[in-house]
Amino acid sequence: MNAMVKRRVHVAAAAIISADGREVLIARRPSNVDHGGLWEFPGGKLAPYETGLGGLKRELHEELGVEIRCAQPLIRIHHEYAEKHILLDVWQVHAFSGEPFGREGQAVRWVPMEELVKYPFPAANLPILRAVMLPTEYLITGDEDDENHFLERLERALTEDRVKLVQYRDKALEEATYLARAEKALALCRQHGARLLLNGNPALLEHVDADGIHLTSERLMSLERRPINDGKWVSASTHDREQLRQAGRIGCDFVTLSPLRTTPSHPQVAPIGWHEFQQLVEHAAMPVFALGGMTRHDADHARGVGAQGIASIRDFWR
Repeated sequence: MNAMVKRRVHVAAAAIISADGREVLIARRPSNVDHGGLWEFPGGKLAPYETGLGGLKRELHEELGVEIRCAQPLIRIHHEYAEKHILLDVWQVHAFSGEPFGREGQAVRWVPMEELVKYPFPAANLPILRAVMLPTEYLITGDEDDENHFLERLERALTEDRVKLVQYRDKALEEATYLARAEKALALCRQHGARLLLNGNPALLEHVDADGIHLTSERLMSLERRPINDGKWVSASTHDREQLRQAGRIGCDFVTLSPLRTTPSHPQVAPIGWHEFQQLVEHAAMPVFALGGMTRHDADHARGVGAQGIASIRDFWR
């Protein structure tokens, strides 16, 4: 007997961001539907003839009475159910006209980004929450023997480049020196409203109260479960489909995928290229940063093929 052909449902949703970039609009699902009473990002099912953005424009007009003026892709999420396959096609809306209200009687609310985790969402929406809360640029620090130079470079990235997500990576340092420098890096990041992740063993967080941990691909593949609790971020380095799947299995919040281009540090490693990168990101279960020869000029292109944004050492660590 042939396996049942699943119905495919394409759903467009919007993360509508306030003018100051601090809040996002969410809506409460009616009590008489699946996941009734939970909160979600507004949107709905598309007709067969509609594109993601085209259908989203119609849905937001019908549901909220607003017109999209500026939007870009945020994340695409595939979910398999017993009888159907759902694609959540999520867009970030930066500009719109009209004052949003629940035209269908649903509750809507502007919520500060940092308070999103306090609201109950369907499980399918959790990767969207991560994508909304993450910036589009991820700084990976370069090696620096002189601590003063290290801190100067970091402060410049935080102030001039306005970086909001930092991975502290320095494998050459002894652990005690690394931890002492990590404390100073954390203080700088806190001062400028940025998050700091430590590249290394999750046990580092027992000594430095950073915002999370970044796993090497080797450490990622050795794990059977998420190594820390949900109160902190877990990111990981990935290079292929199996590593992306493993990141999803253990509950990583986001990952880097590399190398997109050939890099001076790893000239012997074949680059993924934009086409293969897009294919891999399409079925990732979390936000993905493009890494490997990336600059800020690549950010829009990266987002256009499904990335959260770009990760870089050289472009920020000047």
